[in-house]
Amino acid sequence: MHQQLIMNIIDFFTPQSKVVFYTKIFDSLDLSSFPDKVNSSISGPDGFSRRALFRAFIVMKCEKFSEITQIQEYLFNNQIIAHTCGFDITKKLPSYWTYRRFIKNTAHKWLTAVMKSQVKTLVSLGFIDGSFVSLDSTSIEANTSKNNSKSFDKTRFDKSIQPKSDKDCKLGVRTASNAYNEKKYEFYWGYKNHILVDAISGLPIAEITTTANVTDGEIAIPLLRD
Repeated sequence: MHQQLIMNIIDFFTPQSKVVFYTKIFDSLDLSSFPDKVNSSISGPDGFSRRALFRAFIVMKCEKFSEITQIQEYLFNNQIIAHTCGFDITKKLPSYWTYRRFIKNTAHKWLTAVMKSQVKTLVSLGFIDGSFVSLDSTSIEANTSKNNSKSFDKTRFDKSIQPKSDKDCKLGVRTASNAYNEKKYEFYWGYKNHILVDAISGLPIAEITTTANVTDGEIAIPLLRD
């Protein structure tokens, strides 16, 4: 009774259309393959539902937030959305560091399993059939001073000199802009996210992140196989 009263009060602060929007998204999201709890040494003492944290990051992307502090504030001010994510709003909501731990400790295979489940559902509903697919990639810069355009280091794009701050990244090349017929290129240290898309619906059906030196051509066959 007490919780229902709280829900009735906080309903006033969030548009009903927004509640319906996220309710529909989460109702169609199969998280059965995503572990809700892991051992305490990884999840931390707070014990928040990892599925609720996963949904919170979906809200973050839908609201176009770029910082964790933004989703924190949003859920605090729209607690009916926090409840929809799966958090117990009678208790304290996740801290900044809880979100950070979630990012650090969530294995990519769990995210991939969720994506595969959603793609299979879309196929069964007839939204995608894979008749026409396209492949594109986006660059992900490594956190290194070598990517600073104001740097005076003449050897910053020497691929034989690995950035000390990131031992895994590689030197890649990309067009200077997204303009059609762009002929100018620029180098960067980092990674590349390759995405296979159903060309008719525009929905992503497979993805993989590699180092920046891997081209779309090299990854196309493995992605198509997946």
